[in-house]
Amino acid sequence: MDASAADVVVRVPAELSFLFRPRDRRARERRLAFDPDATVAHVVRAAGVPPTEVGGLRLDGLPVAPDARTRPRSVVEVTPADRPQPVPSGGFLLDVGLGALARRLRLLGLDAAWSNSAEDAELAARAAAEDRVLLTQDRGLLMRRGVRGALVRGSRPDEQLADVLDRFSPPLAPLSRCTACGAGLVPVPKAEVADRLPAGTRRTIEEFARCPACGGIYWRGAHARRIDAMVDAATHR
Repeated sequence: MDASAADVVVRVPAELSFLFRPRDRRARERRLAFDPDATVAHVVRAAGVPPTEVGGLRLDGLPVAPDARTRPRSVVEVTPADRPQPVPSGGFLLDVGLGALARRLRLLGLDAAWSNSAEDAELAARAAAEDRVLLTQDRGLLMRRGVRGALVRGSRPDEQLADVLDRFSPPLAPLSRCTACGAGLVPVPKAEVADRLPAGTRRTIEEFARCPACGGIYWRGAHARRIDAMVDAATHR
């Protein structure tokens, strides 16, 4: 008998088909060689779908747990992760490629930790230690055992922001965090920061906030309209 006749088929809905190889996306299914030692979870990962993107599994038409075993010619059906999902108490942790998204999340008042030098192992450990959900576009990172994360969709920061807000629907507190480090801002009298302000800002602006962690000073300036438009779009989703 042809060995391929025993292949296991993994099927996904349209919204997850981008995770497959290009040649498998239209059919939304991928064939894999049957392995008697592989669980359903192993088969789905081998097909390219991170565990964080899986909401449910069916094996030959029946709901199963991730540790169920396939059989020759089995069909594994994957349903997407539910939306919205709760944000853990620690907030978000973003990998090195999502710095622009981190800034936008902070503008909306969300706890979004980010570093431009963190390695994969460090990110996974920090997400667990600080009870954060790890946001990334690196599928390999989400394949690590025990990682609580989400694969961010979109190539532009605005698309990525829309995806994260749709997936988690977090409560927003716009313009309440430092965009540089993520700490909460506190009001500060103008007199305390006047020597750090541009001359034009000293003449025209009266209300200021300061970051207690890094010392950054904030006020409504030239970019206020653009920021307001982004906040308005996010809060009216």
